Amino acid sequence: MTNHSTNSGNRNRFRIIGGEWRSRKLGFPGDVEGLRPTADRIRETLFNWLQMTIAGAHCLDLFAGSGALSFEALSRGAASVTALDLSPKVTSSLRENCSILSCKNLEIIGADAMQWLRKQSGKAQYDVVFLDPPYRLNLLQDCLDLLVAGNFVNAGGMIYLESDRTLESLAFPAGCRLVKAKKAGQVFYGVCEIQMK
Repeated sequence: MTNHSTNSGNRNRFRIIGGEWRSRKLGFPGDVEGLRPTADRIRETLFNWLQMTIAGAHCLDLFAGSGALSFEALSRGAASVTALDLSPKVTSSLRENCSILSCKNLEIIGADAMQWLRKQSGKAQYDVVFLDPPYRLNLLQDCLDLLVAGNFVNAGGMIYLESDRTLESLAFPAGCRLVKAKKAGQVFYGVCEIQMK
């Protein structure tokens, strides 16, 4: 899923698919291990699923990486995105792209997502969460559990999941239901919904 550029050194690029910044191309560091932007066709499907939710939504992107999901959400009318990543190269690139787009509603935090979730528990609620951790770290289940237990997502809100394993193998916490799931190549992805309390 990683894009490979032949003419930009260690910089790769992705394209925003829809909304205000449609067709804009942005760079990201190509030498950060595990960084792989969500593929165009997967993003297109995801934002079709979210089309009734994303406008005006407050979003959380826990492993922001290239920022493809964050910038796509903002381009399509999200009210705000909080984007986390542990890599200083990544957060620097996110700030650079934010400046290029004159983006005012992206908060970029350099932090370990698991530690941040534990510290922030119950302090903020979001309408959409993007959860796409590096596959090799096997963090999807733990992050999902923390998101639900910490009451991070509003009732009726959505959590996007991306993995190299079938999503049906996850143990979905009480009050969280998988509503969409697809496979593209070796990637399994879908959204779960937080039930009304």
